[in-house]
Amino acid sequence: MAAKEILFDVRAREAILKGVNTLADAVKVTLGPKGRNVVLEKSFGAPTITKDGVTVAKEIELENRFENMGAQMVKEVASKTSDVAGDGTTTATVLAQAIFREGAKLVAAGNNPMEIKRGIDKAVEAVVAELKKLTKPTKDPKEIAQVGTISANGDATIGKIISDAMEKVGKEGVITVEEAKGLETTLEVVEGMQFDRGYLSPYFVTDPERMEVVLEDPYILIHEKKISSMKDLLPLLEQVARSGKPLLIIAEEVEGEALATLVVNKLRGTLNAAAVKAPGFGDRRKAMLEDIATLRVKQIRAQIEETTSDYDREKLQERLAKLVGGVAVIHVGAATETEMKEKKARVEDALHATRAAVEEGIVPGGGVAYLRAIKALDSLKVDAGEKFGVEIIRKALEEPIRWIAQNGGWEGSIVVNKVREGQGAFGFNAATGQYEDLLQAGVIDPTKVSRFALQNSASVASLMLTTEAMVAERPKEKEESGAPGGHGMGM
Repeated sequence: MAAKEILFDVRAREAILKGVNTLADAVKVTLGPKGRNVVLEKSFGAPTITKDGVTVAKEIELENRFENMGAQMVKEVASKTSDVAGDGTTTATVLAQAIFREGAKLVAAGNNPMEIKRGIDKAVEAVVAELKKLTKPTKDPKEIAQVGTISANGDATIGKIISDAMEKVGKEGVITVEEAKGLETTLEVVEGMQFDRGYLSPYFVTDPERMEVVLEDPYILIHEKKISSMKDLLPLLEQVARSGKPLLIIAEEVEGEALATLVVNKLRGTLNAAAVKAPGFGDRRKAMLEDIATLRVKQIRAQIEETTSDYDREKLQERLAKLVGGVAVIHVGAATETEMKEKKARVEDALHATRAAVEEGIVPGGGVAYLRAIKALDSLKVDAGEKFGVEIIRKALEEPIRWIAQNGGWEGSIVVNKVREGQGAFGFNAATGQYEDLLQAGVIDPTKVSRFALQNSASVASLMLTTEAMVAERPKEKEESGAPGGHGMGM
């Protein structure tokens, strides 16, 4: 086992703070509509230029192992916020840095870190409750487009496409993001139900140019086992042929004699039929066939509520969406592969954020909601030691608006004071440099994003504050470089 190096107390927190500051300082320059770019070196090919906080955070690894631990913990805040809410990664990083920086000073001055942590937890709870009071529910396509635009770093086209997609397939509909062949970013909507299986024989094709099978108002036979014998199928085929309607068969497998009979009848024109392999595998296949047969939306909604597995929830939501609203595909177009990857990541973030807005509503953006929520801390009853934790959160909540202004070239403190004097949605629009009603100006954040950014950052910052020791592997000493001994080669 390799030898370990251990840091205690003040030295441990100093190392964490150094790592936190290094990562956060690189990430927070991207905050806001006027956020700056960060250039990321790639091991091969051109460097990537991005304004996406989580992309910058993921690239950072520090040489010093103790400092790197601090950086990795803040990286976790950014990633977790992005995964759940789709946006707010830079805000979460700024908040985590502010909470830990102020807390570290107080702990170094001799205050009890556990009491500070309890104060932080109580303050966050009060602020989250206040954010919920400030929340305005949203169903309006225009507001959804505005959320999408802000999350996509100010790209109005992406905001509009996501809003259109959500309008067409509903909030539970499946929206997927794919790479396009051309330069344009487009939206394609598939109505009804969709599953990933094709016809079992090209002889079933009704449109030879597009190689598609189109059946108008067919009878649908659903069978969870294999169909190979003609004997079982014949009475049914005779009845369907008499009705003159087409037939679609969805089964585990249609093969041998049964498939041959269907093909022959199709070619003779006696029966317009097509056979498709059932979607999914095992128990999930059975469930999907039952979905197709009964379109049981209520039952799946109940299962989504009950399940504890993220994977099961995702699959259940896919099943629900396919029954409820259809499927929308956003094809992302760009001139180069680098631009394509960056744009696709922005579209996926914006999609997450718009779903969050529909789910929990919206609050004024630009850091204003945090500033307005500070008043919840005035009436908070806490012990003397916990007061420090409350004050840390009070200070930290000013940081997002300060950095949004600063990145745009304005003096952060002046902007914070001016916005503090106002009420409601009055705030600073960094895109235009104007003080105005941000809800009317379309500068809005999903409540879920604001809530998660604060909760995640406070949670990790509290953990770092209560750290008393750090253990890391001792760096290996470089071996003296000498020429390796070799043998001469004889002819």
